[in-house]
Amino acid sequence: MTTASVGAPGAQPRRFGSAGAQPRRFGSAGARRRHVGSAAAHLFMIVALVLWLTPIVFALYIALRPISETNKLGYVSLPRSLTLANFADAWSQSQMWRFFLNSAYVTVPAVLVTLFLAAMFAYVVSRLTFRFNIPLLILFTAGNLLPQQVIITPLYRIYLAIGLYNSYAGLIVINISFQLGFCVFVLSNYMKTIPTEIDEAALLDGATLWTRFWRLTLPLCRPALAALATLLTTWIYNDFFWAITLISTGDKRPITSALANLQGQFVSNQNMIAAAALIAAIPTLVVYVLLQKQFIAGLSLGSSKG
Repeated sequence: MTTASVGAPGAQPRRFGSAGAQPRRFGSAGARRRHVGSAAAHLFMIVALVLWLTPIVFALYIALRPISETNKLGYVSLPRSLTLANFADAWSQSQMWRFFLNSAYVTVPAVLVTLFLAAMFAYVVSRLTFRFNIPLLILFTAGNLLPQQVIITPLYRIYLAIGLYNSYAGLIVINISFQLGFCVFVLSNYMKTIPTEIDEAALLDGATLWTRFWRLTLPLCRPALAALATLLTTWIYNDFFWAITLISTGDKRPITSALANLQGQFVSNQNMIAAAALIAAIPTLVVYVLLQKQFIAGLSLGSSKG
């Protein structure tokens, strides 16, 4: 190494950051953009939360006010008194306990049968190799693209012909039919993340197809099944279209359509209707609280496996 490359004796080496050479600040602009993006994301979530909670809080506020005070001061006014009388009147006057049972008669069998059938179909199209597994999956998924209003007239005539009109079985069948495609799509994608070596090892041990499905694959799909059970319970329980279309007897209608019993012909107590709607929402909240851990696990595990 020559003297020129080393430098003169006693010369101070040039350092980055000295007055002669200022370093370029590459990270300042990126950090600023990340900070702005994070602030925008937080602002968006706050706005979405406010928009989501405003109707619920307003319904609770209306349900806690007496109807006489609301008629005198209006809905948007400061309360002078709060009471739980609207909740008691809604429960007693509409006989909500009967309609809760009607919803249970429809929701519980529909959710269980949908998950069982979807798990079997998803296992066939995702774990077995044959020529028509992809077309079958597309066929089940395409069923969700059909609007409900399109088939209401032929479905009404079919239900009258086979005796399913105005029955719990009719509501159960139609809910299973419309929810099955989505569940098959979700479960098939989830089952594809399970290593195939598990089935191969069980097959070498002499396990039958049913054993591989029931004892091996299905227990591993518990988070996905819990997530789907939460969604299906909410969707089927809150169904209003099929309940008012396929049920003509008021005593057989589920809780969502039975709220119309509180609606008078000329005068309606909106405070009591708001209280009844909040009472009707309690079962779905209970289901979500009970399955919260499994629901979140099902969503996160499905995104982390590849």
